[in-house]
Amino acid sequence: MHPALTAIRDATIGTPYEGDLFLVGGAARDELLGIPHEADFDLVTTGSAPNLARYLFDSGVSSIAPVTYERFGTAMVQVAGVQIELVTARRESYDENSRKPSVEPATLEEDARRRDFTVNTLMKSVHDEELRDPLGTGLTDLQHKILRTPLDPIATFHDDPLRMLRAVRFRWKLGFLPADGLYEAIRTTRERLRIISLERVRDEFVKMLAQPTAADALQDLMDLGLFEIFLPEFLPMIGCEQGKYHHLDVWNHSLLVLRNAGAGDLILSLAALFHDVGKPPTRFVDDEGNTRFFGHEHVGADMVQDILRRLKFPQRDIDEVALLVKNHMRLGSAPKFSSAAARRLLRDMDGEVERLLSLVEADANGLKAGVRVMDLTPIRERLANVSVATPVATLQSPLTGEEIMEITGLAAGPAVGKIKTLLTEKVLDGDLLPEDKEAAIEIVSALT
Repeated sequence: MHPALTAIRDATIGTPYEGDLFLVGGAARDELLGIPHEADFDLVTTGSAPNLARYLFDSGVSSIAPVTYERFGTAMVQVAGVQIELVTARRESYDENSRKPSVEPATLEEDARRRDFTVNTLMKSVHDEELRDPLGTGLTDLQHKILRTPLDPIATFHDDPLRMLRAVRFRWKLGFLPADGLYEAIRTTRERLRIISLERVRDEFVKMLAQPTAADALQDLMDLGLFEIFLPEFLPMIGCEQGKYHHLDVWNHSLLVLRNAGAGDLILSLAALFHDVGKPPTRFVDDEGNTRFFGHEHVGADMVQDILRRLKFPQRDIDEVALLVKNHMRLGSAPKFSSAAARRLLRDMDGEVERLLSLVEADANGLKAGVRVMDLTPIRERLANVSVATPVATLQSPLTGEEIMEITGLAAGPAVGKIKTLLTEKVLDGDLLPEDKEAAIEIVSALT
């Protein structure tokens, strides 16, 4: 047993909570499946969870004062460095236009019925570690790897539409099969997802992207019509043919690139998924019958800014993804990768060079079978050598704007900026050393 649970068990022996405190949800489920679970726990009791939280704090078990939500009968404490949510067993009723329920105290069985899936209704006693299956179906579904709602799925998804996204995520995270009628209920009720805040939708989307099965989950979102609700920009990618170098349409190619990129890096995963989002609006067929997507990387970068901002991603994440999307064609379009090109890439990518290389590799591996995959070894070697010789911080004009104005007598304005840009370009081309002020002064003097 985790030290946090042991501390709570010991503190509640001889109290009304002894024998009435159960680990529930993901932690109980994952223990039975033999898979790791993050150290955060949900505990349910038929007693008062807020009162229990105050008791744990007063007795020194919780390191923080309880954060209570009296309306829902829940409280948050922290024990042994772990966040613990305490819940009073409850039944729920929902308003048509909200996923926030009205609640009232209930039995453990009634509490289980209001949960999302039967495999998340299993309860393990904190005191004697006895396993309980309040509905009598959770353990069987767990053993047969079936994802089922405790109530009619249409009612479950209508009450809390976020559970539609959770159904897809759990299906692929756990390797379960949806129960008969589960996915049909999602298709029927998918419009209800519009009442959910985009922050909550984003969080579920991000959790799917963190899994190795992300591409499978996203295909389910497409098939179930959920992307129509919160990411309609993906729909034109389906059936958008790419020409002779590709064997897949834009959507399926993007999913393959996502697979190739691997899981664990959210920025890279987002860039892989969105790298060709600008292709449908830029697609045309030239006079020779070749499919073209001129400028799709720039259009895509602008779309990324709009889409991820709408989904409430942090601006820093948005900028990083957009930068990768904007530059993902850069290495493939150059006939050779010179030292000057390496310096420009290092400057422009602002620390994202390795992610860009990973994206380019994932993209290249998503091309038509038999097409030679780009070998980035020479590019990596060139970048390594250049970065040692001229660190990114030095890739700038040897002269400041003020120094240029002093030499030329120019007032602050565009003319000064053009001269400074010229000096910077000479540094990037290798014609001027970043520290060589004298040579820079000679160049400026010759211009004036």
